[in-house]
Amino acid sequence: MVWFLGLGFAGLVVLAVALLFDGVLEGLFGGVEALNGLFDGLISLPVIAGFVSMLGFTGAIVTGTTGLGPAAAAAVAVPAALLTAWGAYRASRALMNDHSGSAPREADVVGVTGVVVTAISADGYGEVLVRLAGQPVKLAARADGPLPRGTRVWVDQSLSSTSISVRPVEN
Repeated sequence: MVWFLGLGFAGLVVLAVALLFDGVLEGLFGGVEALNGLFDGLISLPVIAGFVSMLGFTGAIVTGTTGLGPAAAAAVAVPAALLTAWGAYRASRALMNDHSGSAPREADVVGVTGVVVTAISADGYGEVLVRLAGQPVKLAARADGPLPRGTRVWVDQSLSSTSISVRPVEN
């Protein structure tokens, strides 16, 4: 039972290493990927950690509760470990292939309304708070004339990634 517990905790250590050194093992086994993607993602730290942890903890549970020997416990633990490794593989593939969200671009701010947070002076420069992708973003703003703090504005042009051109919203 001690060996199985050791494997279980070793798997947890491997998982901690996977979180700290993401992608290191994949780089070491770069030659495996040369087999036309046959093992693509199967040799990764999260998959190995899941397998080793489940093998160890399941073996310890079986040995401790049933009194079976290590061979019988391993026979029960290996299928559970394979199932866990497959689940970790599928979960990591799903997370890596999720392309539903994309980063906002400069042009995405055009047409958005906001509010002046630093008054736009007579020379036409100040700051505006807008919501971009649901997040508040403060940007440098330029306007044709002065606008006091609290004025609602509409973004009519993106000048750069941090600068916009605005005009007041007409009610």
